[in-house]
Amino acid sequence: MAHPSPSGEGQGVGPVRCTAPSRPHPNPSPEGEGLASERPVTLAVITGAHGVTGEVRLKLFSDDPANLKRYAAFTAAGRTLTLKAIRPGKNGAIARFAEVADRNAAEALRGTELTVPRSALPELEEGEYYHADLLGLPCVSSEGEELGVVVAVENFGAGDILEIERPNGKRFMVPIHAVHVEDARAVIDSAFAT
Repeated sequence: MAHPSPSGEGQGVGPVRCTAPSRPHPNPSPEGEGLASERPVTLAVITGAHGVTGEVRLKLFSDDPANLKRYAAFTAAGRTLTLKAIRPGKNGAIARFAEVADRNAAEALRGTELTVPRSALPELEEGEYYHADLLGLPCVSSEGEELGVVVAVENFGAGDILEIERPNGKRFMVPIHAVHVEDARAVIDSAFAT
């Protein structure tokens, strides 16, 4: 199952896959950054302290807390946090970082996003994309009409859906099966371009 980004739009998620029925393009990013870019991808956000020894509660943007174990360190508000331990917790996970020694330090990190460079994420299978790769892509219909940009990837239980914002600010949603990613843009079947 896929998960939306922290705000439902904007930044992407970590190692959660979004499948589209097409070949991945080597450079789907609208900025021309490519899949191996160094742009930050948010994997979790610190929601507060847990206990008195410096542990923190995390809201995760992936399916499993174990996914964060593959990263030794995270960028967090201009500093580096080194992951020492993580375990499942109520509504997310509980983590311990080497640089956080007490409750006050943990509480001071409330709201801090934990990011890694896009290039640190695992490689995907053909036809799979990270949400971070889809967000911001320009969209055109299969007939060539400019439609806007991808602003969110949602999943309400029946599969991934892209939310597209038109130049006039109006938004519409399209199921991922009606989207092909090619030439650094999302091509949407005209039947869904409402």
